[in-house]
Amino acid sequence: QVQLVESGGGLVQAGGSLRLSCAASGMFFSANAMGWYRQHPGKQRELVATMSTGGYTNYADSVKGRFTISRDNAKNTMYLQMNDLKPEDTAVYYCNVPAGARTVSGRSFREYWGQGTQVTVSS
Repeated sequence: QVQLVESGGGLVQAGGSLRLSCAASGMFFSANAMGWYRQHPGKQRELVATMSTGGYTNYADSVKGRFTISRDNAKNTMYLQMNDLKPEDTAVYYCNVPAGARTVSGRSFREYWGQGTQVTVSS
């Protein structure tokens, strides 16, 4: 069973920084693409950043130049470094593994989500 556990959220003033972590288990971490998504109150979940197994990254336009996604395969952990935070970054942030992941139980046809971590940026 794949499990994703986020941490690192909190309350920060505008212009500040936070680093989110996503610890993964139950899958072959280095063999899977992963990503970060966020959900603003009353809105649909949206992509923040993704990273392929080869290190290719993709960012939402709204976070380019401020957020950096990275992964430590030795620690089975993905990160999201968030700098120059803005009030509009306030959301619940989720870690994601897309469908087709290589898990300890074989190839999975479903995607996986963490429980989410709240990020609140005050103005």
